[in-house]
Amino acid sequence: RPEVPDPLGAAGPREEEGEEVTVLDVSMVQLPARRTWEIDKVFVRRGKSGALRRKGETLTVDWSAVTGFRLAEDGQGAENLVATFERLRPADLANVLHHLSPKRRGEVAAALDDDRLADVLEELPDDDQVEILSKLQEERAADVLEAMDPDDAADLLAELPADEQERLLALMQPQEAAGVRRLLSYEERTAGGLMTTEPIVLGPDATVADALARIRNPDLSPALAAQVYVCRPPEETPTGRYLGLVHFQRLLRDPPYTLLASIVDTDLRPLRPDTALPSVTSFLATYNMISAPVVDERGALVGAVTVDDVLDHLLPEDWRETDLRGADGAADDGYDPEREPYDPYSSGEPAGPADAGGPGNGAAGTGAGDAR
Repeated sequence: RPEVPDPLGAAGPREEEGEEVTVLDVSMVQLPARRTWEIDKVFVRRGKSGALRRKGETLTVDWSAVTGFRLAEDGQGAENLVATFERLRPADLANVLHHLSPKRRGEVAAALDDDRLADVLEELPDDDQVEILSKLQEERAADVLEAMDPDDAADLLAELPADEQERLLALMQPQEAAGVRRLLSYEERTAGGLMTTEPIVLGPDATVADALARIRNPDLSPALAAQVYVCRPPEETPTGRYLGLVHFQRLLRDPPYTLLASIVDTDLRPLRPDTALPSVTSFLATYNMISAPVVDERGALVGAVTVDDVLDHLLPEDWRETDLRGADGAADDGYDPEREPYDPYSSGEPAGPADAGGPGNGAAGTGAGDAR
């Protein structure tokens, strides 16, 4: 049986009849003994018509009946993959991209919209980020960097040569580029190098209702939505004088018309931009916080450090290489995407021959015909 790691959008002749077909979908079954997956059937579209056949007719055939796979055209399989993985979280899609070939990884990245690609890049190892960004046109690369969180964009730009870094910054919107430039000026393993420049900032005259409206923003990460920082104008970093913070739990306990000035927590001392990573970690652990304010020598809020960025720097550099999908919660370092296609919704238990709504009776379909 031929090994084809990425058959969607591929073309090849049916072995017994020699006619050319295009693969639209595949069906897989799980092998209980080894907990691996195997393609058993393919859903194909006929190409050149025979005596009694219509061009474009579709049918389901055994995987072994199709040979000689090749891509019908560049990017076609990538578009199918994008549609297939639409429901995946960014971290899960990043895991899939990491295990694709560099060529296919670039095709899938090109097919994603800017916001989706930005979210996925933030979850990839540095070398994959650089590889994907370098394959984009510079104008699009700048747009994707703008869509990333400023701290993640700064980390990615820091991996690039200085001249390329400057070209991309020049193509970004001035306001977005200014925040990223500030982050690049700090040492990497300090509060300044870890922080984001876009926390929730409101003035002391804002109300609880104003703060809750900002927290409801679906684009905010849970860590940034955990608290609101109260500052004098201007309310964009670097702000006016930092006054304190209000945790979202306090916002839920007070009436909507309550002024933030009356409930602000002023006791917690903020971090400084040059606070080293171990001290940042101790601060978050000591006060049970998932984000913390960073204030400069003038007393202005310049950003906030979140626990996810701290963890990124505490974990081993190759932590993203570890697969965590085992049924018992243990990592499975032997994961091979070509033998065991990634399914984040799997319970880890051996699957039976259930109809997934795709072309065959396998446990999972991977194309547009899948009805999981």
